[in-house]
Amino acid sequence: MQATTGNPTVLLDPVVAPRIAVARLLAGVLQGLLLYWLYGAAQARAWPATEPWLLAPLMLAGLLLPVLLVSSLGHLSPRRIGLWMTGAALVLAMLALHDVSRGGEHFIWGNYKPGAPLRVISAQLFGFCVVGCYIAHALVLASAQDGRRLASYPTYFEVAWKLGIQLVFSLLFVAVLVLVLWLGGQLFLLIKLDFLKRLLGQAWFVIPVLCFAFSFAIHITDVRPSIVRGIRTLLLVLLSWLMPIAAVLVAGFLLTLPFIGFERLWATRHAASVLLGMAGLLVVLINAAFQNGQAGLGVARGIRFGTRLSCLLLPWLVGIAIYALILRVMAHGWTSERIIAGACLLVASCYATGYAWAASKYGDWLNWIANVNVGTAFITLLVMLALFSPLMDPARLSVASQMARLNDGKVSVDKFDFEYLRFQGARYGQAALQQLANRTGPDAAVIRARAEAVLKRENRFDDTGALSDVAINLTVRPASATLPASFLQQDWSEAGPGWRLPACLKRAGQQCDAYVLDFDGDGRQEVLLISNDPRATSVLLAEKEAGGWYARAQIRSETLRCGPLREKLQAGQFALVPPKVRELEVDGQRVPMIVYNEQEASCPEQ
Repeated sequence: MQATTGNPTVLLDPVVAPRIAVARLLAGVLQGLLLYWLYGAAQARAWPATEPWLLAPLMLAGLLLPVLLVSSLGHLSPRRIGLWMTGAALVLAMLALHDVSRGGEHFIWGNYKPGAPLRVISAQLFGFCVVGCYIAHALVLASAQDGRRLASYPTYFEVAWKLGIQLVFSLLFVAVLVLVLWLGGQLFLLIKLDFLKRLLGQAWFVIPVLCFAFSFAIHITDVRPSIVRGIRTLLLVLLSWLMPIAAVLVAGFLLTLPFIGFERLWATRHAASVLLGMAGLLVVLINAAFQNGQAGLGVARGIRFGTRLSCLLLPWLVGIAIYALILRVMAHGWTSERIIAGACLLVASCYATGYAWAASKYGDWLNWIANVNVGTAFITLLVMLALFSPLMDPARLSVASQMARLNDGKVSVDKFDFEYLRFQGARYGQAALQQLANRTGPDAAVIRARAEAVLKRENRFDDTGALSDVAINLTVRPASATLPASFLQQDWSEAGPGWRLPACLKRAGQQCDAYVLDFDGDGRQEVLLISNDPRATSVLLAEKEAGGWYARAQIRSETLRCGPLREKLQAGQFALVPPKVRELEVDGQRVPMIVYNEQEASCPEQ
């Protein structure tokens, strides 16, 4: 197992002894048995599923450690494998234990029972652990190949791309295997034999088979390095030719912004995520063109120009994304998503500054990119560890930010998101709600009522028994108006189709503006509910002659997503006007008229 660091291509030929194959397949079988045992315990609500402090580390280690072991066999010495597995297990265990201690939302493995969720590991932790293990494993394998702590960049390049292609094709192999087994079951059903269909419904069969198949696929792709290398070469060539296109698009976007103005960009409310995504794509395309750094003048002129231009444009793209995130934080405070976006932008800034520095040196083929990639890989691992440890826990930081905004008066009570604290603030949000439930001072009664109502909800979809007083969810407008007594006494669980009703009538923590006006001119008041959630539908509620309220009409949610229009509406700057086109009445029955917009509604600049 040799690594030739002086040649353009680093050959990473594994040890293909039969014992390696047996060890890999055995690891896959043992992984399947472990996961099936944990699954069975979860189904039966038996030990160790009843001990989250034990279940979470076992689950995370059982999902990821066998994959690292299978990939290490044949490439690392037994001593290195032992050290690497021990270190990875300790890190995964600590992350899993912190995940349990923070008490956030978790995967539910087994039969879901409302009010008694089985907490395993959070989706964010699992996703970031997959990425972190991939980066760390590539660094470890490359170091072992070169026999030094910091390997040469060609070795890092070969190992990282090989691992990525192995994982993708192994997952594809498992997916196709599932399809083959399912179609086989359907074939036997044609002749009235359902044994295979019933077998595919048994966890004791499916889980071990899938784990075994994944290990088998990793082994096959590992002992055929020439196939993997050929796929990688073809993929990089195709991606590199996308570089000039991406560079031109980004350049055109940046040149257009000064003339169009940044207001349209900020009004989208997701500019930072789109810009960050484009920056990530540019990093991938730049590396597809750069490859192992030894291609040099062999790269086509158009690709070289596009790569250098993209490196110079990347800081502008990342800088605008950072500014967009800062504006959102200043306006609405930190949330878990914004903290994670900030961490991603920190990593993106390392790439952007490093690549721009490499592109500023015109005498070489962007050689500094190699150092930037290796250094940023270590920074990425540190950022991930910080995010999923008490140091930079997004839930802890976001709850502190939202509470500070409420205490400082930067957000009003009617716009404060109590539901966020309950279902996205983990245990820190629960503690904050407990404080709010005992609050004194201005608006204390409203704050206590809303906090107590949200705390009673078992899950974010709980519509029953949690909302005893609908008034705590509503901000009446104009302020001088009062909600009809029959409206407040209405049982909204029996008020027609539930999908027409906004969530503020059913769930504590969902806020709506309630406009009490006579909308149809019949002398009786109706209530227009406009949710603070921009995705929700605005509904006009009316009272029947015989009593009882129902959903009479709705406003398209897109119309009121515009911030300036919503602010003018809250300030009372609106009027009730008759329809532009009158309806037909035939034999005492009205025929509704659907009017097409003469011009598309636009959002005025703030």
